[in-house]
Amino acid sequence: MATVFLSEVMGTAMLLLLGCGVVANAILPKTKGFGGGWLLINFGWGLGVFAGVFVAVQSGAHINPAVTFGIWASGAEEFASGIPVTFGNFVTYLVAELLGAFIGAVLAWMAYKQHFDQEAEPAVKLGVFSTGPEIRGYGWNLVTEVIGTFVLMFVILWFAGTPQELGPLAVALLVVGIGASLGGPTGYAINPARDLGPRIAHALLPIPGKGPSDWGYSWVPVVGPIAGGVLAGLLYQAVGI
Repeated sequence: MATVFLSEVMGTAMLLLLGCGVVANAILPKTKGFGGGWLLINFGWGLGVFAGVFVAVQSGAHINPAVTFGIWASGAEEFASGIPVTFGNFVTYLVAELLGAFIGAVLAWMAYKQHFDQEAEPAVKLGVFSTGPEIRGYGWNLVTEVIGTFVLMFVILWFAGTPQELGPLAVALLVVGIGASLGGPTGYAINPARDLGPRIAHALLPIPGKGPSDWGYSWVPVVGPIAGGVLAGLLYQAVGI
């Protein structure tokens, strides 16, 4: 489990480094990619997943607590090959994913330190780290995150059952598709660690003019993805072959 822990930490850190990095490139002042737009961010996150899955291969590359919850809910006997579904292993995955997300966000801040030091709206700086709704309505924001994460987890479970053994590229393209299709209302966290770890980093890092970390919204991108992952796992268990 030490190997699993390190694998998930490194994979999730890689995901967040590249994911937060592409957002920083697109929205922070004086970057080469400033104004790159929503699809640049979508593809950046997708490629972050692609890299993170390869890095975390030894642990089954969950890099997302919603995936861990979804596998548990699906009735699977193993989280990955040789790693049984037990409470201890479950907690190991969750802690590793959250720690990795925090580390990745800090590394992204280091890469863009000079740009964070530039004058910009506090919401822009927070937006590099965590998600936020375009129209704030916690109930519907929650529904959006549940649906987006359900799609992610349900399709991943079917990927695993295909004879073609679809790998990281398929998951990366799925994330791009979810962002392009369902990411508009909330910024598609679809991963509790992806939002909570960087939000904690935002609260702790010495970022000039950063403003508050919007803790009032922070439960939505945690509860929604967990619920979506569990629902996907349960439905897969009910109809899967």
